[in-house]
Amino acid sequence: MSSVKQLDDVPLDTWETIASYWDKSIGRDGNIYWKKLQEPSLRRLLGHHLGQESCRALDLATGNGLCARWLAKHGARVTATDGSENMVQIAQNWMKGEERGDSVVFAKLDVTQTDDFDAFIAATGENMFDIVLMNMAIMDVSTLEPLVQALPKLLKPNGVFVATLLHPVFMTSGASRNVDLRYDGETGDLEVVRTKVIKNYLHIPPYKGIAIPGQSKRQLYFHRPMGELFTTFFQAGLVMDAMEEPAFSEDDREEGRVESSRNYTQLPAILSFRMRLPYKSGA
Repeated sequence: MSSVKQLDDVPLDTWETIASYWDKSIGRDGNIYWKKLQEPSLRRLLGHHLGQESCRALDLATGNGLCARWLAKHGARVTATDGSENMVQIAQNWMKGEERGDSVVFAKLDVTQTDDFDAFIAATGENMFDIVLMNMAIMDVSTLEPLVQALPKLLKPNGVFVATLLHPVFMTSGASRNVDLRYDGETGDLEVVRTKVIKNYLHIPPYKGIAIPGQSKRQLYFHRPMGELFTTFFQAGLVMDAMEEPAFSEDDREEGRVESSRNYTQLPAILSFRMRLPYKSGA
C-alpha cells in the first residue's frame, strides 16, 4: 500500500517543483498545443454547454488555470482544482483583474485520492456540474479509479466529462521518431518523410519524461492503451459519445527542431473524448 501512495506522490512533487517554469512556458493564453489542438477540440466537444450562463464547470488538474479562465470567458461558473498547491496559487494569481474573475473559485484536489473527491462532493453537493474537464493531465496521474468513481456523483444528468491527453499510440507509447530523405523519381526534388515506429503499446510501465524543454525535473508519464483507458470509464457506468484525434497542420511545422511533434502532420499528437451518464428511459 505504501508503494502505491508513494507512486501517487511522485508526480505531485514534480509539479510542485516545476510549476513556475511550466507557467512561464504556457503563459496566460496557452501554447501552440492549446491554440491549435486542445482549444478547438474542446470547443467542439463541449458544444452547447459553452455560452450558457447557468453552466457550472469543474476544471480538474487546472495547472495555471488556463482552462478555468477559458470556461469563465464562455460564461461558465467554474470551480478550478489541482493537486499542486503551487499550481493553485499560480492560477489564482492569473485571475486577479480578469474579466469574470469572480466566477472562478479554487480548491486543492488530488484526482488520485478518493478522500479528496469525497470531501469535495460533501462540500459542493452531488450532481452539480454540467461540465467536468480534465485537459492534458490523464497521462500525468497514476490512477483514474477515484475520478471515474466520482464522476456519476459530480455530473448533472445531462452533464459531460471531457478530457484531452497525449495520444496513447503516437506519443506515450515510446514510439521512435524517424526522418528519411529521398528523391522524388519524377521531379528529382528532395523529400523529407517522417515516420514513427511503435514497438510497444499494451504494457508500458511508468517512465520519466519532460513536458516543457528545459524543465529542471522530469515527471512521470503513465501510459494507458486506449482500450484500458476507455474501459475504466465504461465500468463506472459512463458512455462515450465523441472522440477526436487532433493533429498539427503543415502551417504548424517547426523547422528548427527536426524531432518536433509539430512536424508529424499525419499522426495525431493528442486524443480528445467525451463521456456522459447514460440517458434514462423517460428522461
